[in-house]
Amino acid sequence: MRRVHKTRNVRPGEGARVPCLHSASQPRNLCSVGRTFDGGAPNMAVFGRGVTYLRLLRSSARVLFTCKNPAVHKLGKWTNVLYASVTSLTLGAALCAIPFKQVENLSHDALIKRAASLVTDSSSTFLSQTTLALIDAITEYSKAVHTLVALQSRYLDALGKLSPAEEDSIWQVIISQRAQVNERQDECRRLESTWVTAVKLCETAAEAAYTSGAEHASVTVRTNVHLAQSQVEDVQKLSADADKKLAESKVMEVEMMARHAASLQSNDDEEEVPEAYLRED
Repeated sequence: MRRVHKTRNVRPGEGARVPCLHSASQPRNLCSVGRTFDGGAPNMAVFGRGVTYLRLLRSSARVLFTCKNPAVHKLGKWTNVLYASVTSLTLGAALCAIPFKQVENLSHDALIKRAASLVTDSSSTFLSQTTLALIDAITEYSKAVHTLVALQSRYLDALGKLSPAEEDSIWQVIISQRAQVNERQDECRRLESTWVTAVKLCETAAEAAYTSGAEHASVTVRTNVHLAQSQVEDVQKLSADADKKLAESKVMEVEMMARHAASLQSNDDEEEVPEAYLRED
């Protein structure tokens, strides 16, 4: 004959137990439904209240979604936000519960390789930034030099055909352009010094990575150094060509100014000769 346990009335706020039906043939430890995870205290009532609250919230959301009142629709938007927040919180808790495999007990060699890789990455970034800055500075310097050469050529072509006011205005522009060329040249020298330091730093980092066993990082940073050097060499050729044209322009300017001064002197001598003849007469 099977014995049935009687259930007792549950007071408000007290956890309810699920009636346990067992017979002599069933072990008693199978009737553990309705107990908590942390010590055996009843927790089914709390779980039941949570399920009830969720059902009430879902039914309220359905009413809010089907209502045509704008204010209620606005409240429905806040309900959607609440649902999204609860979902995000639940997902985050689930991800936190997933055990991730962590690498432990790393050797000193492995840590040194990681540090060497970080050094090569940072030095490569420093080299790339300085290379870009130097290329831009050399390009701007070349443009300024070509502009100065063009201004000087125009002035020499119009030499002797300008009024004093026009000549002064052109000279002001030329002087301003020369100052800009000097400024660009100083910037190129400063950035070139920084770039050389970056190249040396990358070479040192590559050597350190190779000795520590990070061959891939060493090869990568050496490749970056060769690429940066080739790019800077190409731009420096343009700068050297601009400097050559500027030097030729200066030589031409000196020659043209000397010819112009000689022509003015000959004109003055021709004007003074008749006066001398008049004095002798």
